Amino acid sequence: MLRFLLRKLGYGLLVLLGVVTLVFFLFNVLPGDPARLTLGQRADVASLENVRKELHLDQPVSVQYILYLNDLSPVSIYNKEEAAANFRYLPLLHFSQGKALLLKFPYLRRSYQGKKPVGEMLWEALPGTLLLATAAMIFATIVGISLGMLSAVKHNTWWDTGAVFSSVLGISAPSFFAGIVLAYIFGFLLSDYTGLHMTGSLYDIDPFKGRVLNIRNLVLPALTLGIRPLAIIVQLTRSAMLDVLHQDYIRTAYAKGLNEKLVLWRHALRNALNPVMTAITGWFAELLAGAFFVEFIFGWKGIGKITVDALDKYDFPVVMGAILFTAGIFVLVNILADLLYAAIDPRIKLD
Repeated sequence: MLRFLLRKLGYGLLVLLGVVTLVFFLFNVLPGDPARLTLGQRADVASLENVRKELHLDQPVSVQYILYLNDLSPVSIYNKEEAAANFRYLPLLHFSQGKALLLKFPYLRRSYQGKKPVGEMLWEALPGTLLLATAAMIFATIVGISLGMLSAVKHNTWWDTGAVFSSVLGISAPSFFAGIVLAYIFGFLLSDYTGLHMTGSLYDIDPFKGRVLNIRNLVLPALTLGIRPLAIIVQLTRSAMLDVLHQDYIRTAYAKGLNEKLVLWRHALRNALNPVMTAITGWFAELLAGAFFVEFIFGWKGIGKITVDALDKYDFPVVMGAILFTAGIFVLVNILADLLYAAIDPRIKLD
């Protein structure tokens, strides 16, 4: 188990390094001047040069890349005064000229626009994105597995045809298009009946009560985000159940006189869950990444919304931090998926 986890974590670190390298050099070939975006169009030349020096933009791209990796590394070499101004650290070894080898959390730098630490911005936005992705995945999992089982049990009936047609329709609809349609129909045309709004976050600001919880604002973005994984789960569950229902041990269970519900839920579904678990875990990670446009459409405060805003303002540290966070989620979810396989199916050995 330990060897498996260490090997997976090693592969995950290589993936994150590849993501950092690709996005970093991609941003450096795009047009735009972060220093001018930080100070505004009327900034003088001296101020621009000072900001470029502060952000290390006056250095060659290769040097900027090494400096960014130094910021991300938990063990890095830093000027102690600069380190103290940005993060907490534990000194390991002191060098000359005020530099030291430090132990720290990965430093994602500060936003070019608000000067706020990127890690703090992502941490504040994380609960909104996690809540949205979790709600969407719960909806997709419960409805998708139920419809998939029903479709397999009622094979070649109108239940089966309707479930397959609905899943194909769900796969074909991009999230941003489905979001616009759902927001217009249920948040505008039928708002008086549904009580839902086109935009809104988990908390509304009331001038007298302060922050007010409004869980209704979660409904439309969660439904929008859950449509595509629901469609995939329906098809995977249906296909896996059709294969399992023709196995000998299922016929044996029926021959022993076991109740149909017991056979379906305890014997058939459990053995059909491996491909479904792959979809669920993979899609949960993808929902965290794919929530960007859904959050933007519905005005939901989360990592996706601040990332889209940062892209519009060419705020490189925020974009890089959000992409690294998303890639890290993918790595952790893939490791979790392998652990779940072993828990569900005893035939799978991690070693």
